Amino acid sequence: MTIDLVCLDADDTLWHNMRFFDAAERAFAELVAPFAEAPAARARMEAIEVRNLQHYGYGAKSFTLSMIETALELAGDDLPAASVRRLLEIGRTLLDHPVELLDGVADTLERLAATARLVLVTKGDLLHQEVKLAASGLGQLFTGVEIVSDKRADTFVRVFHRYGCAPGRAVMAGDSMRSDVLPALEAGAWGAYIPQPLAWSHEAAAAPVEHPRFRQLARLGELPDWIASL
Repeated sequence: MTIDLVCLDADDTLWHNMRFFDAAERAFAELVAPFAEAPAARARMEAIEVRNLQHYGYGAKSFTLSMIETALELAGDDLPAASVRRLLEIGRTLLDHPVELLDGVADTLERLAATARLVLVTKGDLLHQEVKLAASGLGQLFTGVEIVSDKRADTFVRVFHRYGCAPGRAVMAGDSMRSDVLPALEAGAWGAYIPQPLAWSHEAAAAPVEHPRFRQLARLGELPDWIASL
């Protein structure tokens, strides 16, 4: 089996992301500590994030709006204006943090690009993701970039069609079982799951361990050898 197209997630697959969101959540919990204990505050925040996905989508800007909404729900009219300003500052740190590649990513992508076309398939804010890709120094290795509002089976079907690739000759690799692996498998492609610490619980799902086109990898560096074995 020759793989013609390798689709890759971006955040926490190519570069660090969730650790910055985790730091932002800790700062948020500290700010609202007068109104709620940290576990309750973070649980409420996550519920509001999920609720707001249909309105704001994914990314740092959506996260910032959800922080403000959660703080207002917890504190009501007692929330100081200074706290809102601080939440906006926390949100800006998510837009301004440096792009730090995961270990071995650049070498791995060069190996992959030598054998197949690479396409970045990622969710989030269009401008922010474009800025991160440019800052990563990896852009020249990709044939295409697909920044999507969500990842479903039909999303991958459209991507494969756009690049003229049969699903059975495509691989999707990422750190989200829910968004990267399961819909790619449903679309007829191969799926590589590369778990990372601090993963958002919303992206979790049971692994399809018996699926013939599924493989869990310890790191992205294992992807070229797995693809070569197909």
